[in-house]
Amino acid sequence: MMRLQEIKIGFIGGGNMAAAMIQGLLKAGVAARQIVVSEPDDGRQQWLQTQYGVGVSGSNSVVVQSGAEVVILAVKPGKVSSVLQALQADWQTGQLLISIAAGVALAQLQALLPAGQPVVRVMPNTPALIGEGIAALYAAPSLSVAQRQTARALLEVSGEVVEIEDEGWMDGVTALSGSGPAYVYLIAEALSDGGVACGLPRPLADRLAIRTLIGSARLLDASGSHPGVLKNQVTSPGGTTIAGLIRLETAGVRGALIEAVQAAWQRSRTLSGKS
Repeated sequence: MMRLQEIKIGFIGGGNMAAAMIQGLLKAGVAARQIVVSEPDDGRQQWLQTQYGVGVSGSNSVVVQSGAEVVILAVKPGKVSSVLQALQADWQTGQLLISIAAGVALAQLQALLPAGQPVVRVMPNTPALIGEGIAALYAAPSLSVAQRQTARALLEVSGEVVEIEDEGWMDGVTALSGSGPAYVYLIAEALSDGGVACGLPRPLADRLAIRTLIGSARLLDASGSHPGVLKNQVTSPGGTTIAGLIRLETAGVRGALIEAVQAAWQRSRTLSGKS
């Protein structure tokens, strides 16, 4: 595996996920001069250059032809086909493509690339913006060990990486960790509203809600315990917590969250052309 500090990295698309990865790469010691980004919006180009000092261009071909050993495809799913079709003649042999476009299957990507072009499919999430993301990676069996390690190293600068063995799981990953941050933000907002309903000032309610979510998640991660075990530790007989939990169960909150993930999963399958 090549060390990140020794390779050139290209981004096709300069949106939020690309910015998160660039930020992580710079923190990991990759020099700004090793990164080049194509972005159609002039204002966004200027922001990327000013914020990170990376090379920018309005041309996707410039990125692919820049000598980048790895190219990260960070465009909207609906643009993948037209972008890759326009780049057919630009790819270098062995140049690794990492796609973070949701719902675009590996076979679809391979059909739009020269035969044998190495490609990895990844589903990241927005906490990558602060280095707390989790990304699921699926690679074709033909990918070399070194290429797989390089892909992991690039993604780990923005958080945790898990490799999945079945590409069919990607729709579930999208529904849970890809869409999941929105569910958490909704819960945070609702908890804060509850605090305000109890007479707390909004800034205090917001802070209590946020820190409660952060602390609880970190404790759950660090303890290795089942969520139910930690829930029971907070729940005293006849106390305040059990009263709140009864109301949540009556309102069907648990079932609603399960159904939210299932609905997002079904939508992801529809967008992927599976149903």
